Amino acid sequence: MDVNQPKQEHLLALKVMRLTKPTLFTNIPVTCEERDLPGNLFNQLMKDDPSTVKGAETLMLGEMLTLPQNFGNIFLGETFSSYISVHNDSNQVVKDILVKADLQTSSQRLNLSASSAAVAELKPDCCIDDVIHHEVKEIGTHILVCAVSYTTQTGEKMYFRKFFKFQVLKPLDVKTKFYNAESDLSSVTDEVFLEAQIQNITTSPMFMEKVSLEPSMMYNVAELNTVDIAGESESTFGARTYLQPMDTRQYLYCLKPKQEFAEKAGVIKGVTVIGKLDIVWKTNLGERGRLQTSQLQRMAPGYGDVRLSLETIPDTVNLEEPFDITCKITNCSERTMDLVLEMCNTNSIHWCGVSGRQLGKLHPSSSLYLALTLLSSVQGLQSVSGLRLTDTFLKRTYEYDDIAQLSCSSGVKVSI
Repeated sequence: MDVNQPKQEHLLALKVMRLTKPTLFTNIPVTCEERDLPGNLFNQLMKDDPSTVKGAETLMLGEMLTLPQNFGNIFLGETFSSYISVHNDSNQVVKDILVKADLQTSSQRLNLSASSAAVAELKPDCCIDDVIHHEVKEIGTHILVCAVSYTTQTGEKMYFRKFFKFQVLKPLDVKTKFYNAESDLSSVTDEVFLEAQIQNITTSPMFMEKVSLEPSMMYNVAELNTVDIAGESESTFGARTYLQPMDTRQYLYCLKPKQEFAEKAGVIKGVTVIGKLDIVWKTNLGERGRLQTSQLQRMAPGYGDVRLSLETIPDTVNLEEPFDITCKITNCSERTMDLVLEMCNTNSIHWCGVSGRQLGKLHPSSSLYLALTLLSSVQGLQSVSGLRLTDTFLKRTYEYDDIAQLSCSSGVKVSI
């Protein structure tokens, strides 16, 4: 892993080791039947092996820990830790020793040294030790640059450095989907459902400690990843939330605009910031990793200049019996409108009342409530359509069809 080797003999030696937790030692069982040529030899050797679990020698289980044999993989969101040691291999006293550790990424250079002060002197067979930590926030090539400067007994200033290159890999694949749920009831504001698909793309299982959504200032969030069982909230993924390699898990969140934003028409328009996901996991012997996504954005549904929504409507109506609905008309534009309401009958829905009536002026971000009466002449599931709003200022007409659906029955009770 060394890229550059010092060309000159130095009095000091630099050693760099990555600090990582050990792993459980696993052995490969080798066995045979008693009638085979080795007889019981293999089985006896496995029983005498101190690394096997007594009574389960043929299983790849172990109770011993083994130190890392190589540099290993480093994943985005984990903490990179390294041990740096400068040892005086000579028989001279070295003065003014300065050890500096920098981490070079594709976008920046970070100083990881705990202290920038020089050590006054270093006697023979003595060493200077330092441990550095860094939370990895970028993927790609990283280079750890360790530089050592010192002064010999003769006053000569010496300097050398070493480079250690490693790759940072992506541990998770995160995909998001948005679903808009426009409500027709005034008691429930327009909701946004966020589905987060998280896949483990490492080679080892992960314990998902936390997956949460931090909403932006415009929204409140409710997690939909738990169920209520006997008065207690339990995760939909079970008590042990392990994510095996290449497995995918879906998390669901419901976001609702805060009251102060929901009341202002036109505020939640265009591209809006939803929030960001905060993911915390553990691997192996409790090594923690954490990732935060960038701000998630969605395109809010466009309602045009005028938005019409239903506040109240019955689920079921009787055939040819009038029923009432309440509409909410909101001016989403930045100008005042003078509106006229027209009601057009369809094959199954008939409006009751005067069509072409004046609704008056409606200022920007203002709303008005309108009670209307209609009846259905056809049984079954019917669609409420046929409302037209005309802005007399611009002579522009807005059409509203398929506003809602309701069930129409005959209303005749048959006694048996």
